[in-house]
Amino acid sequence: MLNDITFGQYYPGNGVIHKMDPRAKILFTIAFIVLSFIAGNAVSLLLVTFALGAVILLSRIPLKMYLKTLKPIIPIIILTSIINALYVSSGKVLVEWQFITITSGGLLTAVYMSTRIALLIMCSSMLTYTTTPTQLTDAIERLLSPLKYIKLDVHSLAMMMTIALRFIPTLIEETEKIMSAQKARGADMENGGLLKRIKALIPVLIPLLISSFRRASELADAMECRCYHGGKGRTRIKKLHMGLIDLVSLIALAAVFVGVIFANACLSGVLYSLFIGGVL
Repeated sequence: MLNDITFGQYYPGNGVIHKMDPRAKILFTIAFIVLSFIAGNAVSLLLVTFALGAVILLSRIPLKMYLKTLKPIIPIIILTSIINALYVSSGKVLVEWQFITITSGGLLTAVYMSTRIALLIMCSSMLTYTTTPTQLTDAIERLLSPLKYIKLDVHSLAMMMTIALRFIPTLIEETEKIMSAQKARGADMENGGLLKRIKALIPVLIPLLISSFRRASELADAMECRCYHGGKGRTRIKKLHMGLIDLVSLIALAAVFVGVIFANACLSGVLYSLFIGGVL
């Protein structure tokens, strides 16, 4: 299961999305997440899904990489769907058995929420797949640069966020190695009740914690040896600048925004009445 967690990894490539300005990619990622949650009906949600599908194709990253990212959160998606299906009581009753009641409104809400969670994860993965940690650091620092006027150390904040993303795959790999070593020593981590499994994780968590502190110390020493003292007076070889690709992407994103708002305003009532009324 841990091998399926690919969030935070960079996938080298030469696609259109790789060439975009990292600031634009961060803003577009936030915009897609907002769009997926303001989409109020099937048409607007499908529009956001197709837009993200086009971005995935332009990134030239295999679809299996994105699906691999979704695999670890399948239990969360299923749990969210069940909760929404059982606790939303609007619409026509579809299933009624003892204390379980599933309505058309609950089923529709479950589908919407599951789709939104999947879009959120895939969109965030697209950002980390197509952007190097250095580019992410520079982009976050530039986007948060207005906070310098309130004496906030923006560079250190951006650096911490990027290091955290960068070390997610490293910690996952380290966890796999420790678990394999403990299993080779006879540790049983897959059988027994919940309490027993939690206790079996203690021999994994303690070495992982020690290893994390060791890696942090080594990283601090390496940065100090390279005379790193923060962002003050620091220059960059490559300066960020917006290009034609970013402008076209901005126009396309604006068109998707308009389409979602139009679908929400003009089609929500019609689609809701059709589905909830039992015509569909």
